Amino acid sequence: MISETDAGRIRQNNQDCLQGGLIGENTLWAVVCDGMGGPSGGKIASETAVQIISKNIVSHYKEEMGLNSIRSVLFTAVSAANAMIFDMAQNDEELKGMGTTVVAIIISGDTACIAHAGDSRAYKVSRDALEQITKDHSIVQYLVEQGEITQEEARSHPNKNFITRAVGVQETIDIDYNEITLSDDDRILICTDGLTNCVSDQEIHAIVMGADVEGSARALVEKANQNGGQDNITVVVITQ
Repeated sequence: MISETDAGRIRQNNQDCLQGGLIGENTLWAVVCDGMGGPSGGKIASETAVQIISKNIVSHYKEEMGLNSIRSVLFTAVSAANAMIFDMAQNDEELKGMGTTVVAIIISGDTACIAHAGDSRAYKVSRDALEQITKDHSIVQYLVEQGEITQEEARSHPNKNFITRAVGVQETIDIDYNEITLSDDDRILICTDGLTNCVSDQEIHAIVMGADVEGSARALVEKANQNGGQDNITVVVITQ
């Protein structure tokens, strides 16, 4: 797993947060969050979510678990983070309205199990294609689905930062879940919208599947900054 995070060229603070690692010999996990809610609230929300979700995954995952149990681990972890962040925001006027996107993944064998909310994304990257696994919970995604704007127009839409689902905003959270089967050459990309708003699918695919696997996360961040660096940028690249 290769990761990189950067504040970008416009924002002073980096409100993205990430963590990941190996459980046992064969199971990889990672979590990426993009906070929102002012200079302090967004950072607190993303860091809190990553801390709680990471702790839950590491403590509750067992090697013998089936896919249904892994799904339960991810849902429990994200729900615990949601409860904590919601309570913190309710009890501190300065933190009201804070929340965070989340993509949490456990890769067991050849199966990637992914829980998410918000507009941070997970992709499967193969030799021939870049496939978005997660679906954005955002105003612009709704407009795309309604045929009112194109996917390209969504990149620069004035409401592109308005998300419709996030960790910690409501007392309970609706979590999306995906399972995908991976081939030996497939790679997983997890990222915040600081990457996808600035770097095209073609550029992302070329960098992730390029010869320099170890430098791919750094190269993606550099490309986003070259193209404007309008937001915090976080990238995780996972190889089989």
